[in-house]
Amino acid sequence: MYRNGLKRAIDCAISLPVLIIGAIPMGLVAAAIKLDSPGPVLFRQQRIGRDGKVFEILKFRSMTVGAEHTGSGVYSGKGDARVTRVGKIIRATSIDELPQLFNILRGDMSLIGPRPPLTYHPWPYEEYTDEQKRMFEVRPGITGWAQVHGRKDVEWHKRIELNVWYVDHESLWLDTKIFFMTIFKVLTNADNENIGETVKK
Repeated sequence: MYRNGLKRAIDCAISLPVLIIGAIPMGLVAAAIKLDSPGPVLFRQQRIGRDGKVFEILKFRSMTVGAEHTGSGVYSGKGDARVTRVGKIIRATSIDELPQLFNILRGDMSLIGPRPPLTYHPWPYEEYTDEQKRMFEVRPGITGWAQVHGRKDVEWHKRIELNVWYVDHESLWLDTKIFFMTIFKVLTNADNENIGETVKK
């Protein structure tokens, strides 16, 4: 009941007003990004979503154009020169994630759920075990259970375990708990930097 109806209604009821109210501030962020470095305002990237379907996630661009294919690739650690001046600010405050509200309205994502992985990292969809693929039974989220238990420094096998646990315990109460835990994480900027490789071979 919650997963198939109420949760989707809550997602839309929150996302649409936030986008309307935040239109001017988001416009200012977009202008700052454009003035700070050449390239598009939005960063678009292929991610794996519900049932293994690929979708295009949206973020405010916080790095130089083509940064994913240079330097440390998908990892961006402290002092990464590829992160722009405005990028440092919007990353620290998680403002770069706001365009994902459009992903929510399109039905690609939810406010709360497992973060959608890249199509090739930590590994292709076909290489997930049947148990690991259970994390794709729900819509991915802007924040989730794994994010409030370490965010970017959690090794991927553990991260997936946390995601599967969330799938088994998904509820309004748990989502509300994650929402407020996320606010605390954002305000304190806790665990918001990659500390190195997070995939154990």
